[in-house]
Amino acid sequence: MMNKPRLALLIGIICISIFPILVKLNYTPGLISAFYRMLIAAVLVVPYALITRQLKWYSPKTMLLMVVCGILFGSDVAVWNIAIQQSTATQASLLTNLAPVWVGVGSYLFLTNKPTRNFWIGTVFALLGMVILVGIDVFINFSFDNAFIFGVLSGMFYAMYILVSKRVLNEVEVMPFMCYSLLTSSLFLGIVNFVAGSSFGGFSDRGWFVLVVQGVVCQLLAWTLLSFATKNMRATRVSLSLLSQAVLAAFLAWLFLGEEITIQMIGGGFVILFGIAITFVDTPISIVNFFKK
Repeated sequence: MMNKPRLALLIGIICISIFPILVKLNYTPGLISAFYRMLIAAVLVVPYALITRQLKWYSPKTMLLMVVCGILFGSDVAVWNIAIQQSTATQASLLTNLAPVWVGVGSYLFLTNKPTRNFWIGTVFALLGMVILVGIDVFINFSFDNAFIFGVLSGMFYAMYILVSKRVLNEVEVMPFMCYSLLTSSLFLGIVNFVAGSSFGGFSDRGWFVLVVQGVVCQLLAWTLLSFATKNMRATRVSLSLLSQAVLAAFLAWLFLGEEITIQMIGGGFVILFGIAITFVDTPISIVNFFKK
């Protein structure tokens, strides 16, 4: 029988997997969709945190880092939304799942805990998979479209968010962290949309419904469940399980949106996920160890 952390992980993965499908429906622009995803979740969680007295003031440095987390996560969702709407849910999901690779690169450059040899082996596979997914001609001719650039940027923003939030969560509980991060994301994306001249209303009933589902299911419910799973399970197991989100999103995109899944996409996606999986292996990988009985 499935225990509570595993059940939470499974439901959380399903919740985030439907997000690319909802964005791809194009009921609202990508930027405004990101804003309402954060705002709706914040409107629900902040009053709860206030009533239960879980919000408190931290040191200026910690508060600043939480603001940075909010900006990074908001930026991640915004550019991911644009990537989804300008390409396919499958490609955008696979490219943003390169985040563990960028986390390792960031750790190598800025942290004392350096990545292992397995990480670099996995990185080579993941980058090779990206080339296969998009097509080698794109890299030879440097003909990267906006969707590809935004997809990769999404993974980079999320990687930076992981690195910063990991440090913050050593001092702050999950609930206040979520509140401050969501409030910052909402304010930041609100300003971005205002400057961009986005319309904050005038959507269809279906558009508003999709926005509410994104905020409640894809943001609040999903990340609450995933945080619970992370707290009660091995981080590597959770991280590896989250890779299935890209596969599930691709299947849902084929089922509900009729997106074509080519052999090239399947091959590239498999190599990407295989490479990322290698980065989570603890035992050093070598040809000798591979052929040992």
